Amino acid sequence: MSLEFAQRIRRIPSYPVASGYDLGEDMAMLASNESCFGPLPAVVDAASSVIAGANRYPDPSYSPLRDALAKRYGIAPERVALGNGSCDILLAAGEALLEPGAEVIYAWPAFSVYPHLAASSGARAIEVPLDADDRHDLDAIATEVTVATRLVLVCNPNNPTSTAVTLDAVEALLQRVPSHLCVILDEAYVEYSLTLGDTYASVELLRRWPNLVLLRTFSKVYGLASLRAGYALCGSADFRIAVDQVRQPFHLNAAAQAGAVEALRHQDEVERRVTQTLAERMSLLDGVERLGLWAADSDANFIWVRLPEELEETDVVRGLVERGLLVRAGASLGREGALRVTVGSAVENERFVAALGELL
Repeated sequence: MSLEFAQRIRRIPSYPVASGYDLGEDMAMLASNESCFGPLPAVVDAASSVIAGANRYPDPSYSPLRDALAKRYGIAPERVALGNGSCDILLAAGEALLEPGAEVIYAWPAFSVYPHLAASSGARAIEVPLDADDRHDLDAIATEVTVATRLVLVCNPNNPTSTAVTLDAVEALLQRVPSHLCVILDEAYVEYSLTLGDTYASVELLRRWPNLVLLRTFSKVYGLASLRAGYALCGSADFRIAVDQVRQPFHLNAAAQAGAVEALRHQDEVERRVTQTLAERMSLLDGVERLGLWAADSDANFIWVRLPEELEETDVVRGLVERGLLVRAGASLGREGALRVTVGSAVENERFVAALGELL
């Protein structure tokens, strides 16, 4: 007799994990939006230095990292939530806010974890199509709000389509929704966005909208994906208290805390890396467009490319793997006939454009 599991297990979709980790060192890993830059030596030293004390649990207050983020963004430490990657905070928000009879609204395609929130809580998910340019349609999202809506998710810049909407448009959405409704602005790629300005611009919205949460991560621009450190800047401390209440204790390990604190001390180097990534993004977009393909206006460290209708997406992805390039297929992200390609090094980007040209 097999084990009997909760019905919600059948509802929860599998996260589309990238393959390729066992394909050899020559494989260009352009599938998971990781930074092509490794962590700074000082960050490695900071994370390594705490391993000797691994017999002790990590600081449950997370004060050094919480205080560092509060100082950087000018908000109270009690309004900073931390997690094992931003996904940890996102899933905890679903558990804290959603239940059967409630509704969560998000655009689609967007971040692949969003469907998990409704599936695991029993809430109803309302997926709003992107517009013709693969951007969020915030007017359409606002129209879907009902008395049952508890949570609105806005992925900005959007994963997987790389597009962003302006903060004026976000504030217009906030003006239309009830004040008891939580709006999470998922900003995992905000540092790469030209549309959104600097990383402080959206923080100003928190001063006017206590129902707003900004979700961010150290996985991308800081190059700490494997350490799993994410954070949320909250319009109200109530959100941080609620998500902490539904999670296990010690949800951020000591190495991740120490590495993230140190990473925040090196903003000049972070900005230099962002500048280099933006230059490579432009080069990658130019290369794709020279092949006659449409690509979305990117505000992230990846691009979103539509394939010609006569090409099979699976054939293209397989052909790229055979040429040592791993990208993410659109079908696994909610829209078949497209590719999500991480901006890599100059050599990797040139290899991708050349290989795609061969396949076309």
